[in-house]
Amino acid sequence: MADTAPSPSPGQTVRPGNEDWWAVGIGLGIVIAALVLSHLGLSLRWLAVLPPRWKSLGEVTADLATNYPRYLAQFVFWAAVFGGALSALGYRLRDFLVAFVPLYLAAYVIFVLGQWDKAVAYNLEPPLVALFLGLLVANTVGVPARFAAGLRGEMYVKVGIVLLGATVPLTLIVLAGPVAVGQAAVVSIVTFAVIYFIAVRLGLDRRFAATLGVGGAVCGVSAAIAIAGAVGAKRENASVTISAVVLWAIVMIFVLPLVSRGLLLPTGVAGAWIGTSEFADAAGIAAAQAYGGLAGKVPGITGTADQALQAFTLMKVLGRDVWIGIWAVALAVVATTRWRDQPGTGAPDVSEIWRRFPKFVIGFLAASAIVSVVTAGLTLTAYNKVAIPAFVGPIKDMRTWAFIFCFFSIGLTTRFDQLARAGSKPLLAFSAGVAVNVVLGYVLSVYVFGSYWQHLGG
Repeated sequence: MADTAPSPSPGQTVRPGNEDWWAVGIGLGIVIAALVLSHLGLSLRWLAVLPPRWKSLGEVTADLATNYPRYLAQFVFWAAVFGGALSALGYRLRDFLVAFVPLYLAAYVIFVLGQWDKAVAYNLEPPLVALFLGLLVANTVGVPARFAAGLRGEMYVKVGIVLLGATVPLTLIVLAGPVAVGQAAVVSIVTFAVIYFIAVRLGLDRRFAATLGVGGAVCGVSAAIAIAGAVGAKRENASVTISAVVLWAIVMIFVLPLVSRGLLLPTGVAGAWIGTSEFADAAGIAAAQAYGGLAGKVPGITGTADQALQAFTLMKVLGRDVWIGIWAVALAVVATTRWRDQPGTGAPDVSEIWRRFPKFVIGFLAASAIVSVVTAGLTLTAYNKVAIPAFVGPIKDMRTWAFIFCFFSIGLTTRFDQLARAGSKPLLAFSAGVAVNVVLGYVLSVYVFGSYWQHLGG
């Protein structure tokens, strides 16, 4: 994931913990709470408040004057659940709150910009605005080190992905599974092979080449850390891989939606291409959400906003991310048995697949299963009139807040001077993989499986 994983504040001791499981707990807790409230004739809607669509700032101030108790309650809720989780992981609650207050306020402003009636004309999609503003701040005035406790992009995106599961029916996952898994397998293997062999030809260490290859083939930060440990690569090898991933993930956030718009791709097709060709979950969600927002607003772009996110999720989260554990075990075997001219990593352990498996995927599937079971007896009309207003809609809005926290955090923790130190050879090898990945992803998404993705969920 394209989160630079900010270090703890000075003096903090972060205890080992599984951030994935905390994200699953928070996400499923929101889904279950929405379901219980709906059963009681209530709704999570009051807490899931968003700024309204507006033409004049007077509408914004009027909304704020009316709904400020809801925004305040929402802030307290997010601060409590994220603060509690991060405190359990060893971060200081005080440091988290110092960072989260401006983070929430910035997210509100970004939402307001995105709700402007001319936002689409000026490309002011909230995810892109959040990322751009974060990058601007990080690379000009900078961000205090103590803010690291609140800029937990990976935590926020994992919660958002779990909540995303509530809007992706389990039946759709079952039907799309073979297509997504097959397309993801082709892309993962080909991208790894291109990066690995070019890196070796350029004279890079094989363990470094493997780390770079999987970083491009699967999920940047998580893959870099997992594979570096599995094959015994140097610590700086993982850092360089993360730098390359962050650079290209940011570039693709803007390039893929722009090219898709120029080609007037259906939202489902564009979402699949983004899921195949992006290098991080958070970055891909930003791109897919931005493009999905053009549906119904830009002539010639067919489909729905949900199709873009659903196709992306099926390709990236369920298709590519699960390869982390597979690559970790496979390359650990190779490093131990074949690369004996370098320090060994110990006997390969098949249980590594489970340890490296992204646990938030389980949360995503669980959320999908819960909502699918609860709404199984509803017709499409009843689903739209009852389920969406009662509990699916509020979950979707809470998910959007989590994603904005993520995108802004990524921008605030990305420094271009760090990327520049990566060196030309690793970046060249990774960039070659990018070129192949994007072209291959386009061919598979548009021509091979284009009809399927275009009618996703139809």
